[in-house]
Amino acid sequence: MPGTAAARSDARSDRKVPVGVDPTRASIARVYDAFLNGKDNYEIDREVLRGVQKAAPEAQELAFENRGFLIRACRFLATQTGITQFLDCGSGLPTAENIHQVVQRVNPDATVVYIDNDPVVLAHGRALLEENEQTHFISADIFQPQEIMESEEIRRHIDFSQPIAFLQLGTLHHYDGPRERPAEMMREYLEYLPSGSYVAISHFLDPENEHSEVARRMEHMFLHSPMGSGTFRTRAELEELFDGLEMVPPGLELCAKWWPDGPQLKPLNQVQYCIAGGIGRKP
Repeated sequence: MPGTAAARSDARSDRKVPVGVDPTRASIARVYDAFLNGKDNYEIDREVLRGVQKAAPEAQELAFENRGFLIRACRFLATQTGITQFLDCGSGLPTAENIHQVVQRVNPDATVVYIDNDPVVLAHGRALLEENEQTHFISADIFQPQEIMESEEIRRHIDFSQPIAFLQLGTLHHYDGPRERPAEMMREYLEYLPSGSYVAISHFLDPENEHSEVARRMEHMFLHSPMGSGTFRTRAELEELFDGLEMVPPGLELCAKWWPDGPQLKPLNQVQYCIAGGIGRKP
């Protein structure tokens, strides 16, 4: 019947597909959009969501906690560090509160450069993210540090002689190569960053406690889903991503506990123990 969830789902699936977008293959950006209850996703993306929900009914908390951490981290960087240029790897699809909106509310002159190469983000994101002359969208592979940091297009907007806020928020767990490669990539990125830069990272976590089982179940569902990525690393593995940085208190912490907006009145659910984040400063 019209108005039912099934009817809304069919309507979303039947709308015109942008050029270059394959609605039969899951997209990381669209899956995150589905997790956030967005509208820019297809049935194949919602299939991933349902699969992970079988492993943990609260699975959408991964996306909500990541987004909350992103907003709080960027607000901190904009208000407390004096940094005015932000380089965001893996922008994803626009939502109600994007990085440029967070930081330019504090400093309208702050520059934000988004990077992504997902076709659906290229189709939908650029027009929505480039709202002003200080906000830019560039197509590139975020898992190629040299390509990113030596890009002439990026360097037209980012001054590498001045500190940068470098963001890898909910991205590195989607690298599907060797397990140690994300830490190597971060070391390569850090070589390019000037002293005084800040690095913010959020990542799926295996907490190595009673919640590890649900982390591994969710990981299995992600890796064997049409999306094919979503690795849950241990705390020690996540700390390697910040190697060489001076950590901002409280250091690497559950996203839910990293400077929350208010007191924690409800106990955390099992999924909230499975995503962590932190910010470090390059000396």
